[in-house]
Amino acid sequence: MKVWVSEIKALLLSQKTVLTFNEVVVYTGLSKSHLYKLTSTNQIPCYCPKGKLLYFSKTEIDKYLLSNRKKSSEELDSEASTYVALEKQNQKS
Repeated sequence: MKVWVSEIKALLLSQKTVLTFNEVVVYTGLSKSHLYKLTSTNQIPCYCPKGKLLYFSKTEIDKYLLSNRKKSSEELDSEASTYVALEKQNQKS
């Protein structure tokens, strides 16, 4: 029964577009203290319409979570090969 409740909560959370502070903690897996730090230092976008409660756009949270992408080894190898090939071509010119 407990598994069903958590699955239903997760499904409902995935359908929302505006999340509360506690929902963002669950959605992202961030600790409350870390999320407070991110909001107080303006590192994560949030809304405070009445000056006390924080709300978050799920789209903006997703964008934040996907920021600072690290390239794969394959992408880095490809870029290095391209760079070396261009350098050789420039040296011949």
